[in-house]
Amino acid sequence: MSYINEFLEFLSIPSVSALPEHKPDIDRAARWLKARMERAGIEDVRVIPTGGHPIVYGFAGAKEPGAPTVMIYGHYDTQPADPLDEWVTEPFKPEIRDGKVFARGAADDKGGVFPAIVAVEKALQGEGLPVNVKFLFEGEEEIGSPNLKAFLVDNKELLKCDLVVSVDGGMYSREIPSLTTGSRGLCGIQIDVQGPRQDLHSGGAGGAVNNPLIALAQIISSTKAWDGKVLVEGFYDDVADLTPAEREAFAKVPFDEGDYKERAGVPELFGEPGFTVFERLWARPTLDVVGMWGGFQGEGIKTIIPAKAACKITCRLVPNQEPDKIVDLLTKHVEKHTPPGVRVNVMAFPGNSRPYVIPQDHPVMPVMSKVLREMYGREPVTVRLGGTLPVARTFLDVLGTYLVFFATSSPDENVHGPNEFFRVEEFDKLVDGLPVLLQELAGALGR
Repeated sequence: MSYINEFLEFLSIPSVSALPEHKPDIDRAARWLKARMERAGIEDVRVIPTGGHPIVYGFAGAKEPGAPTVMIYGHYDTQPADPLDEWVTEPFKPEIRDGKVFARGAADDKGGVFPAIVAVEKALQGEGLPVNVKFLFEGEEEIGSPNLKAFLVDNKELLKCDLVVSVDGGMYSREIPSLTTGSRGLCGIQIDVQGPRQDLHSGGAGGAVNNPLIALAQIISSTKAWDGKVLVEGFYDDVADLTPAEREAFAKVPFDEGDYKERAGVPELFGEPGFTVFERLWARPTLDVVGMWGGFQGEGIKTIIPAKAACKITCRLVPNQEPDKIVDLLTKHVEKHTPPGVRVNVMAFPGNSRPYVIPQDHPVMPVMSKVLREMYGREPVTVRLGGTLPVARTFLDVLGTYLVFFATSSPDENVHGPNEFFRVEEFDKLVDGLPVLLQELAGALGR
């Protein structure tokens, strides 16, 4: 229980990376990690400044010389706790109820970071480590890791390793383990449509001046067909097709369409024809309008031709698609489909991310499957993340190192929402399972 008490202490630090007033708490959490890692017997522990929040680094050597090196990645920052009135207990006063630890950051990702330290501590106190272990815990994951790439570039030699193991993530369900093989990339643009110099009376200008809101709607509607297929020329040109083996693996993942629709709150599912739901979620690109505005927003009617309208579009990308190329294709499409009588400007958002996938024949894949099977007592399912984990591709691009996911949290744990929790049994599962994984990796990565 002493480990759990320490876990509660760690969780009580409100290390919210998005809010400037919590900068001292971020620093305090980094110092707490450093002290705890040193007590665990981890060497060369450093709190390293970046352009934003610090990174905590450490090293633990293998018992035998010449062993491969595994880097454990996670993050100690958390999301803001709002809305506070929806929490049963205070978000940074952790409490254990029904075998669950309730606190902001419990599952994402302090419930990955702290058990990893405990697991290595136990190994060091026992027979030693079969591999060299490096630790990289960042304090900016929840704000998009803006300084991580520069840190990796500047510290390539320090961070050199054979594999990255992320303790940020989770399993398909509490009972069903999952082998996560990739995540989609991301890019985004804003479209600004300018019509008249200022709002005009619709009686004096309607029929003579084009309406920017209607022009924007026409541009948006030109990007997708009614069935969900993206109509931007060249959008699918570089998409890597799923192999028969990948489609077969996705088809084995349990899926209840009725339950999915109920949780999403929609009458029916929708998407690109010719693909299953999981194929569309994990291995096909998307185009979505995520914000749209213009004209009069108050109650009632204001009879105007608005001066301007705008929207934001994001695209989830899959292997072989390049964010910059997709932005260029979107820009050309908007210019080509702009109606007369308006001016359009397209702005690309910074922070685009390339998609990531680990090859199915990578030697660590059967190792991951074996360990998960031993931990959960059943064969893991193969999945990808529909979302974007920029750090995965960043490790590959900068260090030339693949990343695998090894985290035990379940999808029902209210990550980013009120009453986030982490099960004590999952804490123990990670503490017990990580040394087994490292032992198996020693053989798979052996030089």
